[in-house]
Amino acid sequence: MRSASRPTFSRRQVLHALGAAGVGIVTGGAGYGYLYERTRIEVTRSSVPVSGLPEPLHGLRVGLLTDLHASSTVPAAHIQRAASLLLAERPDLIALGGDYISWFDTRYATPCADALASLTAPHGVYAVLGNHDDDTEVPAALAAQGFTVLKDARTRVTIRGERLDIAGLRFWTRRTTEVAGVLRGATTPVLLLAHDPRRLVDASALDVSVVLSGHTHGGQVVLPGLGALAARGHGYPGVAGLVRRENTTLFVSRGVGTVYVPVRLNCPPEVAILTLQRQSEI
Repeated sequence: MRSASRPTFSRRQVLHALGAAGVGIVTGGAGYGYLYERTRIEVTRSSVPVSGLPEPLHGLRVGLLTDLHASSTVPAAHIQRAASLLLAERPDLIALGGDYISWFDTRYATPCADALASLTAPHGVYAVLGNHDDDTEVPAALAAQGFTVLKDARTRVTIRGERLDIAGLRFWTRRTTEVAGVLRGATTPVLLLAHDPRRLVDASALDVSVVLSGHTHGGQVVLPGLGALAARGHGYPGVAGLVRRENTTLFVSRGVGTVYVPVRLNCPPEVAILTLQRQSEI
């Protein structure tokens, strides 16, 4: 019997087939990221080492929500679900990390704040602003819900008999001297809320204990073998999760919403539960 001859393909045909397959993969990934992953909110739990943490504050649980980006593509129901997931964890205090709206579209300021209205914690809810937020309507909407908005400001709470200073920076506060002014008079430990994780450099220079940030969206679209392309070239000390620099620990949240494109890939939205621990206990 004559063996069947194998078909032959030209280079052009092979490249065309590979290109078609690549388009299919990208299109399928985008569809998955739009229809499913961007709505699949994860509750993540991390232990955060804190230099100089007093023993009574060991185990303090902080809930972090950031980068909500209420808009036509991030509905209030999505934000409300994130708030419900956080509230179910019963954290000791709650931090809101900025970017409640997108592109200064203040039509969504009140709807976003209303979606967060259920949030409450024994030691308060504290908010800072992001680079997409305006300086009047967004903070007013948050304050109307009883949240403490820290605009280059600091407050002090007493928890289990120990003092904890909570400070918050505006996104555009970038000089170490400006950050130092906000922290002047603070006692250790300090919990610093800064939308931009690049404030780790300033915080470390000032011996701040913990920094909670967002802004990166974890890259939002993370490609296998390539990583978070959109987060490259910005000087971020980390795109998501824990980063340590000298005596300072930074946690960067992937956030809840989306911006630019309503897609997440290999980077689901996040509600973060952070347990503060004495460094010797890690």
